Amino acid sequence: MNMSRRRKASHENRIDYGLILTVFLLAIIGILSVYATTVLVEGNDLRPTLFHALWYGIGAIAVIVVMQFNSEQYWKMADYLYGGGLLLLVLVLIFYDRSLATSTGARSWFTIGPFSMQPSEFFKPAYIIFLSKLVTTHNNQNQNRTIKSDWILLGKIALAALPPVILIQLQNDLGTNLVILSITAGVVVISGISWKILAPMIIGVVLFAGLFIYLISFNAELVVNSGILAQYQVDRILDWLNPFANAQGSGYQLAQSIKAIGSGQLSGKGFGVSEVTVPVRESDFIFTTIAENGGFIAAALLLFIYFVLIYQMVQTCFETKNEFYTYIAVGVISMVMFHIFENVGMTIGLTPITGVPLPFISQGGSALLSNMIGIGLILSMRYHYRSYRYADAEDFLY
Repeated sequence: MNMSRRRKASHENRIDYGLILTVFLLAIIGILSVYATTVLVEGNDLRPTLFHALWYGIGAIAVIVVMQFNSEQYWKMADYLYGGGLLLLVLVLIFYDRSLATSTGARSWFTIGPFSMQPSEFFKPAYIIFLSKLVTTHNNQNQNRTIKSDWILLGKIALAALPPVILIQLQNDLGTNLVILSITAGVVVISGISWKILAPMIIGVVLFAGLFIYLISFNAELVVNSGILAQYQVDRILDWLNPFANAQGSGYQLAQSIKAIGSGQLSGKGFGVSEVTVPVRESDFIFTTIAENGGFIAAALLLFIYFVLIYQMVQTCFETKNEFYTYIAVGVISMVMFHIFENVGMTIGLTPITGVPLPFISQGGSALLSNMIGIGLILSMRYHYRSYRYADAEDFLY
């Protein structure tokens, strides 16, 4: 069998229709949920729903574009994507939308006509690609792993993560920073760094977090006065520890969210039927609409679809014989999983409120487009791997 025939694969076999179908189901749920929230519950016009559908259309185009590039091309673009992303993070600190900053407290958005853009969302996939190249390069240059080489890799990763973390924190966007850290943690865990290093670090982080929460619960004023956290951030942690202690004040949103989800019971109240007021339902708290309208059944179905999505992406890690691709897949998986866990968790009081949207469901074009680009990267991995699956190993091992 000659090289051209070994590389030949049908167009149908190169596209992962299962993953596309899963995202399509999430798109339907997302559009219907935004419609139910903004039109049927809040009595607004169709514009939020139409804009959400429009962003899905833009996202579909982005997926097609992203799929066209293979691992070698992403490898060459990685440094430029990371640098361009950092430039956007700097520019938004200068040209941010003043009105949005006043209402949200975060300097994270550009506004162009009717559209708002959050550069930190577009930085996420760029960061994933750059971090994947960094780890792959280090591992290829250090075939014989030692504790010293692992510490060097950890230092490189920290240096890559530090600039965006600082710039995003200057925007006052803790939620996005937590996503960046979750991506970093996911790649670190599978990078081959010895558990002699990782285990003490994980234990230390857990102990520090526990002590920090203990300090806030008993002396919140000290934390605020020291400048470590703002008052509203401390209030969110206190409300998380005791959701109904201040249900008419800072804990109102969380208390109402828990009430809305619980009131849905097993099968819900019906599409577009809501009897509990929850602020910003259409974005960060859209899970309350799904749970109140469709009950436990609808909420469980959504989580099952997410499980299928994650499972399909994990499969990619095992199917593609490409270290660079594997780190990209893990980065995307870490990003999506953290979004799901944090968003659903904060609506039921499992985690503090951080303003992290529900992937593919919450209203918000930048976040949706970022997630679609992540899906495009996964589809690209399968697309190009399957087209070369009969080639010699060195042809697709980058």
